[in-house]
Amino acid sequence: MTERVLVLPRADVPGGCDFHGIRLADAASLTALRESVAKHGTYLDRPDAEDDPTCKQLIPYVVVRDGTSVFLMHRTDAGGDPRLHGKASIGVGGHLNPVDEGEDALMAGLRREWAEELETDWEPTFELVGLLNDDSNPVGAVHLGVVFSVQANMRPVAVREHDKLIGAFANAEEIAASWDRLETWSRLVAEALRLGR
Repeated sequence: MTERVLVLPRADVPGGCDFHGIRLADAASLTALRESVAKHGTYLDRPDAEDDPTCKQLIPYVVVRDGTSVFLMHRTDAGGDPRLHGKASIGVGGHLNPVDEGEDALMAGLRREWAEELETDWEPTFELVGLLNDDSNPVGAVHLGVVFSVQANMRPVAVREHDKLIGAFANAEEIAASWDRLETWSRLVAEALRLGR
């Protein structure tokens, strides 16, 4: 069965998509985005969405911090996409699907992705960082990240898919040592948050 993903026409992204990297945003920006998703968001078959740069697939993307440390994940060779093998990421997230449909698909999908990807015994407080855009390549051209930060405050965090990911909190030096393996979005977020550089 083909995955269906939520997309927002570029023209309906509040503030537009003509920026590269992170555009910092506040609560009003998040409200405007959520209202636009409710009004203009639609679900497309993912293969169609991947080939349609007139739309942006919204991706909630969460950076988990603990003081000055960041939760860093390394992908193993067991994951489905060979392009990601050996890559590292500081973001947890994924596509919004029809299961998230309702009054607030963005926040519903954000909470679902958190629960699917991480093992925690505490309730996160999501703080908006901003929007993430990278039109420099075909994959980035059809995705728009909505970046959030969560403080663990010394509470435990672990990856759920142990066969596909290895995760642990890392300091700035460890982030810097993994820089060449960081996925593009993780580099852009790390630069914006001044992590590891």
